[in-house]
Amino acid sequence: MQKTKINKRKIHRKVAALSAIPLLITLISGTAYSILQPLGVDAFWLIKWHTGNFGFFNLQPFYSIFLGISSIISVISGIKLLQKKT
Repeated sequence: MQKTKINKRKIHRKVAALSAIPLLITLISGTAYSILQPLGVDAFWLIKWHTGNFGFFNLQPFYSIFLGISSIISVISGIKLLQKKT
């Protein structure tokens, strides 16, 4: 049982680390855009970053799918770590 707990933790750490950076980019760019828009600042590039268009790397077709799937996996693996075996 201890070995499976360690494997679950490794999976959770890897998925969380992999999804943390894109989630932070999405969170920060969306928040910054919503703050700057009422001030009259047109920062459309923030919306591009928010949707996965990073200039040379246009990940828009896959970005939201990746964020959704990695978030779901992170939540499920985190819940599995909290469950106690009786």
